[in-house]
Amino acid sequence: MAAHESLVAGAPWIRLRATPEDWDEAEPDLLLRLLGRAQWIRSFEEYVLELAGLGLVHGPAHSSIGQEGGAVGSISPLRSDDFVNGSHRGHHQFLAKAFGHVAGNAGGLPALDDDVRTVLRRTLAEICGLAEGYGSGRGGSMHLQWREAGAMGTNAIVGGGVPQAAGFAWNQRRTGTDAVTVTYFGDGAVNIGSVLETFNLAAAWRLPVCFFIENNQYAVSTPVDTATAEPRLSARGLGFNIPSWQVDGMDPLAVHLAMSEAVAHMRAGNGPTIVEAEVYRYFHQNGPYPGSAFGYRTKEEERSWRDRDPIDLLRAHVIRRGLADDDRLKAFDEEITRTLHEIGDSFLEDGPDGKRRIKESAWPDPAFVDVGVRGDLSELDGSRYEEAETFGGALDQRRFIDAVSDVLARRLETDERVVVLGEDVDRLKGGTNGATRKAIETAPERVLGTPISENAFTGLAGGMAIDGRSRPIAEFMYADFMWVAADQLFNQVAKARHMFGGTGSVPFVLRSKLAAGTGYGSQHSMDPSGVLTTAPGLRVVAPSNPFDYVGLLNTALACDDPVVVLEHVDLYASTGTAPVDDFDYRIPVGKAALRRTGDDLTVISYLSMVGHCLEALDETGVSADLIDLRWLDRASLDWDTIETSVRKTNRVLIVEQGAIGTSYGGRLADEIQRRLFDWLDAPIERVTGGEASPSISKVLERAAIARTEEVTAALRRLSD
Repeated sequence: MAAHESLVAGAPWIRLRATPEDWDEAEPDLLLRLLGRAQWIRSFEEYVLELAGLGLVHGPAHSSIGQEGGAVGSISPLRSDDFVNGSHRGHHQFLAKAFGHVAGNAGGLPALDDDVRTVLRRTLAEICGLAEGYGSGRGGSMHLQWREAGAMGTNAIVGGGVPQAAGFAWNQRRTGTDAVTVTYFGDGAVNIGSVLETFNLAAAWRLPVCFFIENNQYAVSTPVDTATAEPRLSARGLGFNIPSWQVDGMDPLAVHLAMSEAVAHMRAGNGPTIVEAEVYRYFHQNGPYPGSAFGYRTKEEERSWRDRDPIDLLRAHVIRRGLADDDRLKAFDEEITRTLHEIGDSFLEDGPDGKRRIKESAWPDPAFVDVGVRGDLSELDGSRYEEAETFGGALDQRRFIDAVSDVLARRLETDERVVVLGEDVDRLKGGTNGATRKAIETAPERVLGTPISENAFTGLAGGMAIDGRSRPIAEFMYADFMWVAADQLFNQVAKARHMFGGTGSVPFVLRSKLAAGTGYGSQHSMDPSGVLTTAPGLRVVAPSNPFDYVGLLNTALACDDPVVVLEHVDLYASTGTAPVDDFDYRIPVGKAALRRTGDDLTVISYLSMVGHCLEALDETGVSADLIDLRWLDRASLDWDTIETSVRKTNRVLIVEQGAIGTSYGGRLADEIQRRLFDWLDAPIERVTGGEASPSISKVLERAAIARTEEVTAALRRLSD
């Protein structure tokens, strides 16, 4: 018979309850502070629902009524330099963190002073989409950020903000503080892959981040126990060796006690924690109606939770201990209600139909719509720009991959903020292709090998960048993996500057390898250019030679926008003109390179296909301008160079290697036609790969992509 041995989890899992003695011994100021701020949040949320009922909140109003105890209890042990982020239902946590920042731990019932009124005003304005909001109205109810207070942003994607919190925590630890990060999410997010990936990454790296689970029993209308076989959600911590607490979230003091223990654990350098607070949203997913109105909860269930209301509990203990009487608390409630209506009235007016409406003067200027999608590049002022033809330093014929390795190491050497991370980047003597060989020698502590978890480490790098104390360089081993991390790359990193008002920066660099022609098949061979450039917040750069790689990577790293640097595996072993010992120059954003000049045709390409175009031009003898785009995103295209060439030649051939379905050239051709139609003597021609992704068969793979032969055929056809 097989022997069986019961195993014990490596991390503790605790159910914490506040005892009557805890309530008796709690500091009076703590209880008054918890009650006062919880009541402020409750009244605020009730007023938001009132405005929503009048049609004055555009979009959803995700009320946190019922969950205030978890918010104030968990944030009470935090300082201003501690960070929080959260989910679409995050008004209560945002307000609690903001109140803590402006009011601190002053004694007695908190005072509704000018600073608190400003928090209320700006938060309400943001939820209504108004210019005075923290994000100038762009974020609305679901995207609340006030960096000064350590409120780093709520998030409309379920679980979307969790990986960023790990990045905040990494920065906090690296800069030598004992500050911590708390990331809030609901029961629905516990089953999201990026959340579980981040549990693992945070535990492996011992990051000071608390995963605070608001178990409000329902993901929209789906009960927890039908969505998971283990409805005690803090049990997830056991699988990742993360100490975990389960607590009644309707008991603010119990939450405070559990959170105090978790924060102490993290401040001591012991790594991440999980706190699961069992809470209950009194209303439906959004709006002013209870869940019972939609048939997924009973009125009896709702009543049973309301009977344990966190504010009623706090109020009872405050009165029992003689800290305030009923009249004082009633006056406190009336003051916040009156204040909120005064704030709201300052934004509102009566319309011709007698209905309340928002004043025109309160809205953002429509001209603000695109401001802040990306920065103005003023951070690059004073840059030393160079081109190979005029470069004053030593040049030699060098391998492309050696130039990659040299410039990465140089940036780690000169800028303590630069961090390299990705799968295997710290091993194999320089990662899978040798790109990080010298970086490992230069600053091994800032070359971080990650688990195989693109969502987690991309989001972590995004958090590092949003915080601003690091300038991360994340690596995707293959470009296809951007689909794995699509939420973090497109929904989070690319949108962060604009979504939160356009005033922050996201100095994030992603290096990604294209590997068509290497036999790695359909899931490792795509050219992502056409997809990446659909995201207006991303800048995309595509170097075709080692000299340009150095200058373009340096510019990408100095830029405060997120930049994707594309690399083609065919170039790694190739040789070209490259610097020998000067790796500090830059190449301007939005500047293409003219690789060949001619009169009959404009050929436009990027990456390895530039070399194939040169070969084809030599073979055919066609007289053509060859434009190496270098910068691919819409905002960075060099239209001056393109227009000058097209006006001269009056014909265009766009050359790319990848599949026609995800083609970059299709969008470029459309834009050229729109801008330069009057100078075109013929339709724009294109060379692309086929419809199918490259497959493993060497013959079928070759048939799926474009190389010199396809360019040669197109040139001959156009010259006939």
